[in-house]
Amino acid sequence: MFRLSYRLPTALGGLRHASSAAGEGQRTALYDFHVQRGGKIVNFGGYALPVQYSDQSIIASHLHTRQVGSIFDVSHMLQTRVFGKDAAACLESICTADILGTPEGSGGLTVFTNEAGGILDDLIVNKVSEKELYVVSNAAMKEQDMGIMSAAVDNFKSQGKDVTIEFLTPTDQSLVAVQGPQVAKELSKLLAKEAALDQLYFMSSLVTSFAGIPNVRITRCGYTGEDGVEISVESGQAQRLTESLLESGVLKLAGLGARDSLRLEAGLCLYGSDIDAKTTPVEAALAWLVSKRRRTTRDFPGADVILGQLKEGVSRRRVGLQMLGTKPPPARSGVAIISQGQQVGQVTSGCPSPSAGRNIAMGYVPENLKAPGTKVELKVRDKLYEAEVTKMPFVKANYYNRPKK
Repeated sequence: MFRLSYRLPTALGGLRHASSAAGEGQRTALYDFHVQRGGKIVNFGGYALPVQYSDQSIIASHLHTRQVGSIFDVSHMLQTRVFGKDAAACLESICTADILGTPEGSGGLTVFTNEAGGILDDLIVNKVSEKELYVVSNAAMKEQDMGIMSAAVDNFKSQGKDVTIEFLTPTDQSLVAVQGPQVAKELSKLLAKEAALDQLYFMSSLVTSFAGIPNVRITRCGYTGEDGVEISVESGQAQRLTESLLESGVLKLAGLGARDSLRLEAGLCLYGSDIDAKTTPVEAALAWLVSKRRRTTRDFPGADVILGQLKEGVSRRRVGLQMLGTKPPPARSGVAIISQGQQVGQVTSGCPSPSAGRNIAMGYVPENLKAPGTKVELKVRDKLYEAEVTKMPFVKANYYNRPKK
């Protein structure tokens, strides 16, 4: 029987040693608002963010997101705008996406790669127009990503190409994620009349007036597996926007703790835990991020390595794991994966799943052990517990996808 107990997910590496002192880390525009609302502040990726709120446990917050909807401050993420007729080609030189072939108003997940095929970061690139891109990448890799993109822009400029870049700081621009099955209904009450969410599909975006605030960018995406959006708003309006979302009493504030367990249930990677510079997209079961056209052009960093792996295979693969038996303890990051008495891999993220009622994890195993149903053991505190490889996501994804033709 599953025991529904919970502590902070160790996949959130920055939280394991974080002080809860309110002054630690850079502050987002919503910092004072979080404190006033009972947010427990921790240092995550150099930012002071709420891990949970006093009115809800992490489990309760997680389940409210799955059943109703929650609001997350993700202003620590790096927001970037790239301009010019060569903007798409410039970004393509450092990632695996087919940005040139992406329709205007749409976007997708991609990865920056190095010459060895390793993942330097995962990020979302939205094609606003043929001459403008909107990019969101991870706060923990902010300095690296700024360097990668700036170098690419400088390289293109040195060839006389038309491209410029603008990094948006949390002081100027905030980012609020709203996730859950009732989010669309609540958002529609605050949208300008000309904006229709029923035509805004997963990974599409628009700029509109929201809650009376002009020039708000709404992107239908998220990190929970639920339908939802990320809202980019001028930082001076971030609190007004968040208060407007809370006014109905349906949506609630949620923190990093619920965000991590939600993304793990959705089978989504945390950079630095599940993927890193020594992990290729093929090993990480993210080969779908290498677009068909880019496989032909072979013009992204590490193309030879990655395309070689697609053809010849890899020795290890990221898989989902579920623990079996009666009341097993959760397998956290770093736990050894055992097969036939030998360590064959290790867990990269793990926690109890409030939605599924069992302990779940993801990690890397040899290619011959990747099939769902394969039995392994997880070594938690020097004791072995039964587990099996399972398909991801662990819970059904509820993205609002464009209807298939």
